[in-house]
Amino acid sequence: MKIVLATHNRGKMEEISNILAKLPVEILTLDSFPNIGEIPETGDTLIKNAFIKAETVHELTGLPSLADDTGLEVDALLGAPGVYSARYAGETATYEDNCNKMLKEMKRFSKDERTACFRTVIAFVTKHDKIWTEGIVKGTILDHRDGDKGFGYDPIFYYPPLKKTFAAMKNDEKNSISHRGKALRNFSDILEKQL
Repeated sequence: MKIVLATHNRGKMEEISNILAKLPVEILTLDSFPNIGEIPETGDTLIKNAFIKAETVHELTGLPSLADDTGLEVDALLGAPGVYSARYAGETATYEDNCNKMLKEMKRFSKDERTACFRTVIAFVTKHDKIWTEGIVKGTILDHRDGDKGFGYDPIFYYPPLKKTFAAMKNDEKNSISHRGKALRNFSDILEKQL
């Protein structure tokens, strides 16, 4: 079975491919389909956005497609940036822009008020099926960056059980506890039964 990852994000491609490596599937990326550009994320929830991407890629390729949408939900910001995490600092924001804005926003909150969670929704679309799974991991937002691995908000998302940020973790370590890792393992279990 071939599965197309509905993302242009290199970090996500690598994480997803690593976690699904044990399945008897061939993982294709959008590099194999240069006609597919950025897919507008017009949904107002992570589930809607994940399905918009998976359905679009499935329609354009005819192959089973997997997409994720991930949001950082900060309690003190009433769940923001959430579905708008990738464009928190603007439509063309870089990872650094988003982290800078978050660090600035969080200055007014004490250490105890910095709780947050990462939430990932995985959507999988085939000719006959639509499946979604979810993964959540809780942590806190630091007042500085720490670590040089990962992407997105990883340098400022601190995971208390391991006493380090996602950006300070090795890939295997992060994948074993991360939101995306949990969502993909849930998906992997479902797919394994189907295969």
